[in-house]
Amino acid sequence: MDITFMVALVIGLALFFDFTNGFHDTANAMATPIATGAIKPKTAVTLAAILNLVGAFLSTEVAKTVSGGIIREGSDGVLITPDIIFAGLMGAILWNMITWLKGLPSSSSHALFGGLIGAAIAGIGFNSVNLETLLQKVILPAVFAPVIAGIVAYVCTRLAYALTARHDPETGSKLTQKRGGFRTGQIFTSSLVALAHGTNDAQKTMGIITLVLIAAGTQAPGTGPQLWVIASCALAIAIGTYSGGWRIIRTMGSGLTEVKPAQGFAAETSTASAILASSHLGFALSTTQVASGSVIGSGMGRKGTTVRWNMVGKIALGWLFTLPAAGIVGALTALLVKTGVVGVVIAAVAGTAAVMFMFFFSRKSHVGHHNAVEVEEAGQAVRFAKKKALARARARAKAKADTDTPVTAGNTDAGATDASNVKDGQR
Repeated sequence: MDITFMVALVIGLALFFDFTNGFHDTANAMATPIATGAIKPKTAVTLAAILNLVGAFLSTEVAKTVSGGIIREGSDGVLITPDIIFAGLMGAILWNMITWLKGLPSSSSHALFGGLIGAAIAGIGFNSVNLETLLQKVILPAVFAPVIAGIVAYVCTRLAYALTARHDPETGSKLTQKRGGFRTGQIFTSSLVALAHGTNDAQKTMGIITLVLIAAGTQAPGTGPQLWVIASCALAIAIGTYSGGWRIIRTMGSGLTEVKPAQGFAAETSTASAILASSHLGFALSTTQVASGSVIGSGMGRKGTTVRWNMVGKIALGWLFTLPAAGIVGALTALLVKTGVVGVVIAAVAGTAAVMFMFFFSRKSHVGHHNAVEVEEAGQAVRFAKKKALARARARAKAKADTDTPVTAGNTDAGATDASNVKDGQR
């Protein structure tokens, strides 16, 4: 197959992956402010799209890690081919689409690395993968970044509640504190998360396109992404982010409807800090994992909450399977494309058919901004027992009062009079 056509095919596939990455990770930045009422859903995804676009231009360190670190290339390494990159992208895209259809908040970053590594091993051999870089830049950040972000979010949440607590000067008891200012602050912190997301996730697709250009001999090994690559990747992830990924948002949301603005503010601050630091160091971490760790940490930092560790385990299990699952698909595709032009055509047709099938199948149960539950799945790991118990107690008391009070004409008139007096007082 003509090398120019293959390069164009891989670039198009990489940009489509970038698009899926955008709608997969929208909720990482905007689930909490939507849940607390800080930003309306459509406004949130629009803001996230713009900031992802801007963030993609701010750094290229992660792109260099992908293009010249994980997979060896050049005269002193293994010269990877566009066919292998094509196979790796196919594995990442199919895994992204499967998890999107199921509403699972998987890591697009790990899907990409898994697909690429699986394809390289199947197509070239184990020596094509730089295990040292993989460990330092991908595996270790995947383990430590969520933990560190969770600890920071925990500390920030405790500080936020401690510094804003009010007490009755006579009795010393705590007074109700709305902490509404944190809701306004969430607009800025969630925007910072979206900006940070662009500096990290958009870079991975830039690295893939740079890698295929190096493999095709049109760019020198060790060089960074060109301006047109940066611009096209920034635009692709921005469009994907604007599409909302409402199916993912619905799954990622069920617990955060009870997250308070102070918690959301703390979680978003720690998430943005972790992502920006990783982007500066060239760590290609999963923003989904960081955001999840921050949410869990902020939930633990608020008194009266318990952590549902069984849900945490399910989330961690999903992370664990992403990299090998995408790697298996990438490896199988690589074995197919090694057969020649026919294999590439079969892989392309089969992949396109699979994506189209999943898209049309999803239309049977359409999810949009009008019916999505805008919370993050990591937030399901936080259960607010006190609030739920209080609501149940009030419901029981109301039911008992309704049962004990007989309804008569006199009672009705008196109730109407009392209600009228209350309304007059409210006015």
